[in-house]
Amino acid sequence: MSDSHKIILVTGATSSGKSEFAEILAQQSNKAVTYIATAKIDDRDREWQARILKHQQRRPASWNTIAVNTDLSSYLKQALTSDCLLIDSLGTWVANWLEAEESAWQTAKQGLLSSLQTTAATTILVGEETGWGVVPAYSMGRLFRDRLGNLSRQLGNIADTTYLVAGGHVINLSVLGEPLKKYGI
Repeated sequence: MSDSHKIILVTGATSSGKSEFAEILAQQSNKAVTYIATAKIDDRDREWQARILKHQQRRPASWNTIAVNTDLSSYLKQALTSDCLLIDSLGTWVANWLEAEESAWQTAKQGLLSSLQTTAATTILVGEETGWGVVPAYSMGRLFRDRLGNLSRQLGNIADTTYLVAGGHVINLSVLGEPLKKYGI
């Protein structure tokens, strides 16, 4: 894979600094950055709006921002070598698919994984870690946890670099760990 096409996964807990770290990586790419926001805006939820505004205010004015709730593959397919795509976040993207049938979810997930491997752009994905604690009491919570966990695992297997942001530190898992694919998992 050339230096112009990289897949970078930045994962971690809520409010761990993963988005800020991903933004630094995007700036360091020296490419035209497109921030792909996966969140749906709900005008009735002021706390959610405040979170989105916080992210918006951090981004340089030179970055292009687009909102993509479900079809990430289309944007990856049309990206250029000179582009850096910052997708924030995988958790909200998965949440946008929660009510979809399993077959539609699998198609969307495979489309994302496939387009990541063929896009010309550098792609930085921000994803939340889930499932390190209590099993959700509700089926929708378990479905979310399982879908996001499985997607993160598959992304970690194709990413050139995977970072974990936790406890105020960035850990390069690609240097310190071994991918499960090495073991056929």
